[in-house]
Amino acid sequence: MENKNLYKGIFCIIFSAFCFALMGMLVHLAGDIFFVQKAFFRNLVSFFAAMIMLVKERKSVIIPKDSFKFLLIRAAAGSIGIFGNFYALDHIPIADAGILNKMSPFFAVLFSLIFLHETIKPVPFMCILGAFAGAVFVIKPSANIMNSFPAIFAFVGGMGAGLAYACVRKLGSMKMTGSVIIAFFSAFSCLLSVPYLVTSFTPMTWQQWLILTGAGIAATGGQFGITYAYYYAPARDISIYDYTQILFSALLGYLAFRQIPDAYSLIGYAVIILMAVIVFLYNKKHGTTA
Repeated sequence: MENKNLYKGIFCIIFSAFCFALMGMLVHLAGDIFFVQKAFFRNLVSFFAAMIMLVKERKSVIIPKDSFKFLLIRAAAGSIGIFGNFYALDHIPIADAGILNKMSPFFAVLFSLIFLHETIKPVPFMCILGAFAGAVFVIKPSANIMNSFPAIFAFVGGMGAGLAYACVRKLGSMKMTGSVIIAFFSAFSCLLSVPYLVTSFTPMTWQQWLILTGAGIAATGGQFGITYAYYYAPARDISIYDYTQILFSALLGYLAFRQIPDAYSLIGYAVIILMAVIVFLYNKKHGTTA
């Protein structure tokens, strides 16, 4: 039974990785629409999916006073994560945006140290520094900051997602259900988009409506896939498989847009993934999850 659950966890996390890669491709495919408007549709679908789950669970929604600040920080940081990722997807190869978004687990460890007072062992800490070095290769800083701006935005998005994950960890310890967290975050992000939609909404073709709805469905599949993955198996056994998203993103980017990462990006991918593999093996050996 234990091996069966492990295989289920691996399947779910790879499914989640594919869904998020597909979301990235669809966001880019939607064309010349401001990233805030794209993010709204992604969050709207997730909100309704979370509400359906809440109705099915038939539980009273109670938000303890002590947990609200973490819920709010998670929503704000998660919104930064999504906006950063969506902006980057419009301006750089989707594989580059994906790998910079995958900096989030490293940031989650750092923010867990700062806000949750968790400890970081020397090996994971050195890997965090190594991952930052890998991110520099992907961002490719230059004297013209505008050339690097989309990648920097993606990096900041990964930072926001990392803080969001740290808050989810705290909320989980406070027994708050995932559906409540997703619903609150999705509603919060949608509300942040409303001022832009009211003043500057870009009319869309029916194809764009379908594409962005598909992106929202793919993102929802990714969220629930990763939730069930960690339900079936501990992070130390399956977290490394989440990096298959980079392979899916590179493949979809090439097939849909003929995007080919340059040599510096490939070096950055290799360094970041290598750091993730080292942390994965270290955690597995020592029986830890962070």
